[in-house]
Amino acid sequence: LLPLLIVPLIVVAVLVKLDSPGPALFRQERVGFRGRPFKVMKFRTMRCEDPADCLEERRAKAMTGENDPRITKLGAFLRRTRIDELPQMFNILLGHMSWIGPRPEALELGNWYQKEIPFYDYRHIVRPGITGWAQVNQGHVTELEDIDHKLQYDFYYIKNFSYWLDFLILMRTAKVVLTGHGAK
Repeated sequence: LLPLLIVPLIVVAVLVKLDSPGPALFRQERVGFRGRPFKVMKFRTMRCEDPADCLEERRAKAMTGENDPRITKLGAFLRRTRIDELPQMFNILLGHMSWIGPRPEALELGNWYQKEIPFYDYRHIVRPGITGWAQVNQGHVTELEDIDHKLQYDFYYIKNFSYWLDFLILMRTAKVVLTGHGAK
């Protein structure tokens, strides 16, 4: 898909730069395959008060709230349509991610969840994905009890991994993208 999307990706990057000051891409350290950290790439959807905020975030900043005031107008559209996720294709090419799998958590959040939720680390036995079973069934969550519930979806995916389940996730992802369901 990258050769087909390179021009639209460049256009979105220019629009992000014009929308608000800061880099077009947001890089954040996430927990990946076998618990190894990696830098995920996304289009920046939030304002940057300090350029360092665009590179690393603490746990509180890693959580996006409902109607978060940091989200730009263009950023809200990019999040709703999931266009902000497309630069993660580079993470797939680098071997950090897959198209489908448990969503990688921000390093700060992943460390917190690991301490608070039993067996949390088992979700790292598969490569994280741009979309996944938990994403299409639950959407974006940050509270511990919701993360524990999300973990059950991740375990279901790992236990029942199949082409059929991946196809179902892709169909549900298309529905989520078209409706904007679950975006923050």
